[in-house]
Amino acid sequence: MALTGFRPLRLLVVAAVLFGALAAGAAPAAAHAALTGSDPVQGAVLAHAPEQVALTFSEGVAMGDDSLRVLDPHGKRVDRGKLRNLCSGSVVKYGAGLPPGLPNGTYTVAWQAISADSHPVSGAFTFSIGAPSKTTAPLPQQEAGGGPVGALYQVARYLAYAGYALLVGGAAFVLVCRPAASRVRSVQRLVVRGWAVLTGATVAMLLLRAPYTGSGKLADVFDLGGLQQALLTKPGAALVSRLLLLAAAALFVAVLFGTYALAHGPEEAGRADAEGAGEDAKRRRDLGLGLGIGGTLVAAGLAATWAMAEHASTGLQPALAMPVDVLHLLAVAAWLGGLAALLVSLYWGPRVERAAVRRFSRMAFGSVLVLVATGTYQSWRQVGSWSALTGTAYGRLLLVKVGLVVVLVAVAGLSRRWTGRLADAGAVPMGTAEADAAEPEADPASVRTAVPATATEPATAATAEPAPAAEPTPPPEAAPPAPDTPAPDPLRAAQLARQQAALATARKKRVRDADPVRRGLRRSVLAEASIAVVLLAVTTALTTTEPARTEEAVRAASAGQSPDANQPRVLTVPFDTGGQGGQGTARLDLDPGHSGGGNELRLRIADPSGKARDVPEVKVSFTLAAKKLGPLPVVLRHTGAGHWSASGVQLPVPGRWQLSLMVRTSDFDQVTETRNVTIN
Repeated sequence: MALTGFRPLRLLVVAAVLFGALAAGAAPAAAHAALTGSDPVQGAVLAHAPEQVALTFSEGVAMGDDSLRVLDPHGKRVDRGKLRNLCSGSVVKYGAGLPPGLPNGTYTVAWQAISADSHPVSGAFTFSIGAPSKTTAPLPQQEAGGGPVGALYQVARYLAYAGYALLVGGAAFVLVCRPAASRVRSVQRLVVRGWAVLTGATVAMLLLRAPYTGSGKLADVFDLGGLQQALLTKPGAALVSRLLLLAAAALFVAVLFGTYALAHGPEEAGRADAEGAGEDAKRRRDLGLGLGIGGTLVAAGLAATWAMAEHASTGLQPALAMPVDVLHLLAVAAWLGGLAALLVSLYWGPRVERAAVRRFSRMAFGSVLVLVATGTYQSWRQVGSWSALTGTAYGRLLLVKVGLVVVLVAVAGLSRRWTGRLADAGAVPMGTAEADAAEPEADPASVRTAVPATATEPATAATAEPAPAAEPTPPPEAAPPAPDTPAPDPLRAAQLARQQAALATARKKRVRDADPVRRGLRRSVLAEASIAVVLLAVTTALTTTEPARTEEAVRAASAGQSPDANQPRVLTVPFDTGGQGGQGTARLDLDPGHSGGGNELRLRIADPSGKARDVPEVKVSFTLAAKKLGPLPVVLRHTGAGHWSASGVQLPVPGRWQLSLMVRTSDFDQVTETRNVTIN
């Protein structure tokens, strides 16, 4: 099928918008952090009101005082309004205190947090005191990060990745593969538009950040208070850093298409003297080296703004994962962005020399090797098991991405074959870099009217005959112009000159595009670029999808978390020693409540009003009668008024352990209470 009149850029733009809209219009993507446990658990029915509600997460999260709300059956907020940080070691846990004397009924817990990789998470569950009841507590109508704001934010994320690839990959194509392309307008427009898209998407993400993680209302985009709060977060700092680096990138682009382009112009290449040509070559090398080093630093810095705020910054081995993620993004940009630069060069630019295509082929091959190495590590880090590849949304998306990469490499192999034929086609005139760079591009808008063939087509040898020489005649003296002869119109002359230049360029392109090798290369490169658009959409979706490791961990925690199994790990034990002031309540929290070591026990003693109080002595021990283990005493340390804790509590085997609590309130008044604790 002929490609005459075909508009590949329009196809790529339409495909990019469609895939961006599809990715953003899907259900709100799960984030890296997930709720792995709660106390009380979903659906628990408690005999007594708990002292607090606590949530446990798979990864670090950011929460505020209003991030966790407990609502009574009538929808009234009953928590104390102050977030409690219960994190210990690798356990990420937050809670909210509850007042004593809560009436029976069903209570609703609504929570919202921001994952360490910048994505918002939210949820709600219920528990009951005494017996379940009807509840009228209002719940959020949409998940955090959803709605129109979430859709716009995901579109901006997609455009940011696309802009980065065009900016970095296009510049790499010019510096590494084809320096003469710095004078080609189509390549210049591609790189500059990549910078503009990345800048605009970054500003949009910064403005959308507050409503994206908070209210979800589009009107809050212009809330300066919310913007100020967003700037104080890690994702906000990353976006601001990206804008600062884009200012440096603008200077880089100006030098690349200014001084560097002039250094590779025909006037520089045409120096006849050897000494001058040597100086010019040295100046070009030095300028190219400086741009290469500076551009690499800027490109790596821009990639780091994603690595420091996305999946790489949390989870397993973040110190290694972040530089690996930077290398991955650089390789993606060099391959896909360079591919876009080659595409516009083949369709709209002047003739591309053999060496430039071969250099890009080598750069793309190196990028693929880096992608395979870094992608393998990232897959192991985020997936963790073979079953997760097909059993989780992240794993299935990853398989789609791998499939697209395989197809893209196969099409790239076809392009390499065309490149090899191009290199062997010695009879096909390709032109030099200097001539190609100086060749003007056709401007269809300038061709307004048809030009007669006699005004534009040169005479051929078959039709042109030499005119006889005419005898020179002296000019007439003071011959005035004829009054009926019209004066030449300069506007018309300029218009004819533009039309002739456009037609001459069109003739050159027709001759150039008639080359079957070049036409085959154009088709294969267009196919590569079309697949790359889809691949970029899948990559964007992966960055907003909960990793397979996290999803499987949540499933495992949910499978083993029932009210009967989990509730005994958090005990509220009333006691009465019989003496004056001998009544009170002991709250014991065994976290995580698993067999083996690593458990932490927290104990709080409160008076009947719920206020923490000290007692002269308190002891805790565990006994497993079925295995004839124990009693195993727990060494408590006093951490504050009415609070004790112990780390590294050892419970060797799972089973139904008996917890013994001894409380002494005076020299003569003490009591021992026992409770059963199920340890997994």
